[in-house]
Amino acid sequence: MFGLADVNSFYASCEKVFRPDLRNKPLIVLSNNDGCCIARSKEAKRLGIRMGDPWFKIRGQMYPEQIFVFSSNYELYASLSNRVMACLEEMAPGVEAYSIDEMFLDLRGLETAISFEAFGTQLREHVYACTRLTIGVGMGSTKTLAKSAQWASKEWPAFRGVLALTPGNPARTAKMLSLQPVQEIWGVGSRIAWKLNTMGITTALQLAQANTAFIRKNFNVVLERTVRELNGESCIALEEAPPPKQQIVCSRSFGERIITYDAMRQAVCQYAERAAEKLRGERQYCRHISVFIKTSPFSATEPYYGNVASEKLLTATQDTRDIIAAAVRALERIWRDDHRYAKAGVMLNDFSGSGIAQLNLFDEQPPRPHSQELMRVVDGINHSGLGQVWFAGRGIAPQWKMKREMLSPAYTTRWQELPLARIG
Repeated sequence: MFGLADVNSFYASCEKVFRPDLRNKPLIVLSNNDGCCIARSKEAKRLGIRMGDPWFKIRGQMYPEQIFVFSSNYELYASLSNRVMACLEEMAPGVEAYSIDEMFLDLRGLETAISFEAFGTQLREHVYACTRLTIGVGMGSTKTLAKSAQWASKEWPAFRGVLALTPGNPARTAKMLSLQPVQEIWGVGSRIAWKLNTMGITTALQLAQANTAFIRKNFNVVLERTVRELNGESCIALEEAPPPKQQIVCSRSFGERIITYDAMRQAVCQYAERAAEKLRGERQYCRHISVFIKTSPFSATEPYYGNVASEKLLTATQDTRDIIAAAVRALERIWRDDHRYAKAGVMLNDFSGSGIAQLNLFDEQPPRPHSQELMRVVDGINHSGLGQVWFAGRGIAPQWKMKREMLSPAYTTRWQELPLARIG
């Protein structure tokens, strides 16, 4: 048996944890540069606010009650996500972090000690006691059934956030699948759902009853695997050790358009610095660094320009200085004056688990001495919460940085922003 624990309206719920005055208020969270809605509390959903609605549209409408709006606070969300995952790891023998707010659980043999529903209730109570976040728990004999059960646990309040689809109760599983639209199945996107609907397959139960050979012929082996999983045949194992990443990308849209090379170089330096930090977190080395820049494709009055350039290193590295230098060289080849740039990014590829390589006699950039020690010190300072060290190339106070005008405090990661409790 598999379980799936998912935090309800995660971003919006995180904003309410340290704001008890907002517990029953409509609240939304905006995307980068405060562009559009990416998270809604249940109260905001009732007001008709949809995912992806632009902020200027929401701001210009009248609603029956005040809507509280926050910029994305990624530091807070990551911190609370880690706490939720730690709570789940304490109670499940095997886990797989699936996303920032979801984790699969290995529940094999659990039924010999406690019922699945009782265990799901214990999970909810434990996570809420430690984080004040509410999770939904779905359980099934496959990952796909667990995902469907978790969807149903939030869709119908009668389940109280916990639903178990056990092999011993096939009628319950069939009933739930008959009520689940095919587009809500894990791994079924809108395009596949539209094609299935044209074939008369509108529910999860109808997809489960479809012929696997027919599905594979008309779609792909991935959807065939989904059909098998809906029928209780486990095809997707629990990944307790996630596979190493094959690519790292760090990119952002700018709060203001960039028109000078110096400002763009600062942005690329900052993204390269962050990408290098992620690379060391993966314990990987890279040989291939790419940089892309582009103007807004939606501007009707300005010509569009976008380009990408790459640098190939002879020796794999995880040193921020090497990655910044390569990124700047790539930027120099694609920069064009007289454009208003809206976005840039740095991509790292061609990973290896070791920086050891045969040196080249003609390599003009041999490995830097004491590189690992220096990077370890820099990361240690930046992760300690006591201060931050950065490379001068990224500037001090760039005007182009991402807009987050309604940002909440970093309650759990910055000493100066810790919440204060007063006893009156």
